[in-house]
Amino acid sequence: MSGGVISQMITKKLTEVFKPRYLNVINESHMHNVPKGSETHFKVVVVSELFSDKALIQRHRLVNETLKDELASGVHALSIQAKTPEQWESSDKKVPVSPPCMGGSKR
Repeated sequence: MSGGVISQMITKKLTEVFKPRYLNVINESHMHNVPKGSETHFKVVVVSELFSDKALIQRHRLVNETLKDELASGVHALSIQAKTPEQWESSDKKVPVSPPCMGGSKR
């Protein structure tokens, strides 16, 4: 595993729970107004058979529940792409680019 401690923990937990065919944990903190090296904003792409009979909201809830400790202790934002293997294959295996930060409370 590469990345910081939080990134590694997210990867470990998602791997243990979802046994993903594909997993990508992307630290997007550098795109936000946070100190260099922060681990506060993440995008996760999880492709798992466990999502096959779940609605999108159920998938997100499962991921959020799995990462509840991280979300309660420093992870400020989590973008979730939770797909079945079939959805992943039909998406050309591309991860959408995140929009630029709008500045949060500075707007």
